[in-house]
Amino acid sequence: MGGALLVLYVVTGLCWLPVVALQLRMRDLARRAEREGTPLPAAYHALFRRWFLLGIPAFAAVLAIVWLMVAKPSLAPR
Repeated sequence: MGGALLVLYVVTGLCWLPVVALQLRMRDLARRAEREGTPLPAAYHALFRRWFLLGIPAFAAVLAIVWLMVAKPSLAPR
């Protein structure tokens, strides 16, 4: 089970790192739009889609981690 958990943690981390960069860029675009009184630019929405898509495998991995930690299934071959 330890190996599976490690893989899931790595997947989560690999999804999370780019999400942080995307969030910072989205924040800057939102601040600029608010300062200039303009709608959010198309670039913001494109970044949001990437942010959302990266969140799907990361969230699924976290759910799997929680399930593995609670259920403690035997992953040894029979």
